[in-house]
Amino acid sequence: MSNHRILIAIIAICFSTPAYGANELARRASWSVPTNEDTKRQVSEWFTSLNPTQEQLSEFDAIWALLNQADGDRQLTATVRSLALINPSVKQLVESLQDPERRLPDFDLTLLEDETLPGWAKNNVRLWYAQWLANHQYYNELREQIESLKPTDVADPAALLFYQSVAFHRLLDKENCLPVLDKLLENEATIPKRYATLAKLMKADIAPMKKDSLDEVARLMDSIKVRLGQGRAGTRVRKEEDDVIAKLDKMIEQLEEQAQQSSSQSSGGQGNPAPSSPMEQSTPAELKGPGNVDPKKLGAQTDWGNLPAKEREEALQELGKDLPSHYRDVIEEYFQKLARDGVQP
Repeated sequence: MSNHRILIAIIAICFSTPAYGANELARRASWSVPTNEDTKRQVSEWFTSLNPTQEQLSEFDAIWALLNQADGDRQLTATVRSLALINPSVKQLVESLQDPERRLPDFDLTLLEDETLPGWAKNNVRLWYAQWLANHQYYNELREQIESLKPTDVADPAALLFYQSVAFHRLLDKENCLPVLDKLLENEATIPKRYATLAKLMKADIAPMKKDSLDEVARLMDSIKVRLGQGRAGTRVRKEEDDVIAKLDKMIEQLEEQAQQSSSQSSGGQGNPAPSSPMEQSTPAELKGPGNVDPKKLGAQTDWGNLPAKEREEALQELGKDLPSHYRDVIEEYFQKLARDGVQP
């Protein structure tokens, strides 16, 4: 009888475990990917309410018929192309984004404030535009467009979370980047493989980054380089340049303090060691050393811009000795550019 009860308990545990696992999975996944049918239904209801022509209806059906044969992450494309069929402003923006000669100031984004467009439509247009911003390295504008959007606001929530994480990652916003990456990876099995792979790489890249580290400085320099390459040298770039100089000055001061402490300890420890046993006769001990200490000059702290070339090179080597060589190259390139431009750091 006892064995029978044990068997019943084991069966109960076996049947209850999958349910618990399913609940855990549902709890961890805070968002889901909408089906093609649900997205099409939402777009179709709005589309048909605008009395489209027969030609527009045929093009609409063709767009969504093609989507049924494609991957699930094409819903955003189908949604925006459907909007462009019947809304001239959306059509103009879509065509503008396809022009390789276009630059950021050329776009007319007043449609994003158009009250005749429903909220879900404008949200999807924002995400479509955000992809262009990311591909052209306009990361601040990317963040401004989609930071406030939620997965339920768009047809492709995976793309939204991915591009949000790209913006945070490139702007060195570790605090916001890591939670978004974790949320994206909640549905790792269902999102496009490229999103999952890049999300893991971004997480591994930014997680170890520490504030005021040489790693952070190198990333800031890369950001400055991108902006200058876009012909943008405004207030934001100048602030980043000031941040770089301040962080480097702080690191150099710390290195100088460490060098001074090391020098002081070395100078203070050069005296004769105490004898292990007393001398057998009370005669003066033989002193072989001159008994003089060469004092170091401990003058006022100097900043980076005033360092002689030799000391600057030594500081560069010290800063980058434990890091990959490209960090040192970035620092050298940056200060060489300042020297060419006649700018004092």
